[in-house]
Amino acid sequence: MKDQRPVVILIFIFLVSVILLTKLFMIQVVDDSFMKKAESNAIQRIVDHPYRGLVYDRNGKLLVFNNPIFDLMIVPKEFKVGDTTRFCELFKISKEELIESYTAARKYSSVKPSTLIKQISTTDFARIQDFLVDYPGLFIMTRSVRSYPSSTAAHALGYIGEINAGQLERDTLKYYSQGDYVGLSGMERYYENDLRGKKGVKYKMVNVRGVDKGPFKDGEYDTASVAGKNITSTIDMDLQVYGEMLMAGKTGSVVAIEPKTGEILAMISAPFYDPNELTGADFSKNYRKLNADPSKPLFNRPIMATYPPGSIFKIVQSLIGLQDGVLTPETTFPCNRSLVACHNHPNPVNLFGAIRNSCNPYYHQAFRQIINREVSSNTFKDTEIGLNDWREKVLKFGLGGTLGVDMTNEKGGSIPSSKLYDRVYGQGHWKYSTIYSLSIGQGEMLVTPLQMANLAAIFANKGYYYTPHLIKEVDGDPTQIPAKYQIKHEVGIDAHHFDLIQDAMAEALYGTANRAVIKDLVIAGKTGTAQNPHGEDHSVFIAFAPKDNPKIAIAVYVENAGWGGRAAASTASLMIEKYLKGEITRPELQEYVLAGNFIY
Repeated sequence: MKDQRPVVILIFIFLVSVILLTKLFMIQVVDDSFMKKAESNAIQRIVDHPYRGLVYDRNGKLLVFNNPIFDLMIVPKEFKVGDTTRFCELFKISKEELIESYTAARKYSSVKPSTLIKQISTTDFARIQDFLVDYPGLFIMTRSVRSYPSSTAAHALGYIGEINAGQLERDTLKYYSQGDYVGLSGMERYYENDLRGKKGVKYKMVNVRGVDKGPFKDGEYDTASVAGKNITSTIDMDLQVYGEMLMAGKTGSVVAIEPKTGEILAMISAPFYDPNELTGADFSKNYRKLNADPSKPLFNRPIMATYPPGSIFKIVQSLIGLQDGVLTPETTFPCNRSLVACHNHPNPVNLFGAIRNSCNPYYHQAFRQIINREVSSNTFKDTEIGLNDWREKVLKFGLGGTLGVDMTNEKGGSIPSSKLYDRVYGQGHWKYSTIYSLSIGQGEMLVTPLQMANLAAIFANKGYYYTPHLIKEVDGDPTQIPAKYQIKHEVGIDAHHFDLIQDAMAEALYGTANRAVIKDLVIAGKTGTAQNPHGEDHSVFIAFAPKDNPKIAIAVYVENAGWGGRAAASTASLMIEKYLKGEITRPELQEYVLAGNFIY
């Protein structure tokens, strides 16, 4: 046994030697990753950033494209500068900024590239490029910024900006790096994964002076970038531009939808801003300025502002009453102004007349019958049951929650339930007299302008809608849009009930919105005047046209503009004419809207 021990030791030593030699051979001969690391001081890894996808309007007009910009990158370990003053003059940077950027880069890594100067323009790049050879450790990385040829639809399109620490932390796929640009709002954010493309990587050799000596190993390790997908939006640029002209100097929203598809034709948030302000080197400065503006131009009112719907909600009340059998076309109520204020019109009125003349007392009485069905002998309990049942029916109209538009930060508004009033008044301590303001779209009810436009689409379609959306095609393929935008949503109202509604809405223009009448084009619409405790009431109007074959549904909300038949109805009528006829035949109405003198 003792004689075998040296043999075992020798065998063990031999096996270990074989393993070590094999490992060494793999490192030095087969796998050259070690060599790459050893040569890292002379090899630069350059990320090839792809161009973001372009964005077009529904007719193929370019809405968003890319402009090249350049970042000056620094590798601190290799960086050398003799005359600091000359360097700062050449690169238009202060000595303090140079020290700060260099220190930050060195703190990040002495051997990895960091950004020294961001977003150098094409003009400045042409001026400095011949001097880069004089400064080892510096090189240029090409990127792109967004440009907007028509300077329109800022809120719908959104903007991109430098990724922040929180976004980097949430990037589980580790696609992004510090300094990358990412969609921050609108379609840019929602369709980031489609628009961003795929990064490439290039390795190049440089000498000690930073002079480019060509690709490393003939580009064996390089990967090509892949440009982002192009997107065709549903926006009609001509209609969008025209709507923004009409809403200039005002506060409010315009949303236009193609009823049969849910495609958003125009989405206007006023006041608006030039999207070119949030591009390039001045992004931060301009963002701070816009964010500090008391008129809130960055606030996306179509999806984030919530208002009482006002009288446009009377149409929903009418449909629920018809479907439940509480109302019929012949149902008549007196215009009893002791119940709620109203304006002059024929009295009493049936359902058709109530819609045409927007009679408040009619809906006060109709809503009572919808709510109080005598399900319980206790009036408080009866109201609670009726309200909750009514609410479930209202929710089917896309109210009381987000619709699911392809934008972030959409608000859902509010349709109150019994739980709300229990919290405010106590269970069993409220009844119809507490909630009657809901009958005319006031009180605790809130909707967004997008939801209002969707209501108009429901009335146009006789009881269904497709979720409003801004995406039409991805790389020319309409089948690539999210499946949820192709789902038909029924609201639970029989189609035949809409016949009376559409007829009454068409006639309503002659009652409360005669400014909106267009010769040879039948518009069906409904005015609203939303109460505002902080100033002048808000002007509201929804409509669709042509009545018998609707191609556009629209909602207009103009803050502090008074009666719905003036500001909102006039604006909507002009937008409808622009879209359907391609021209404006009533220049005097256009001048009226542009002047903005609606309170008189």
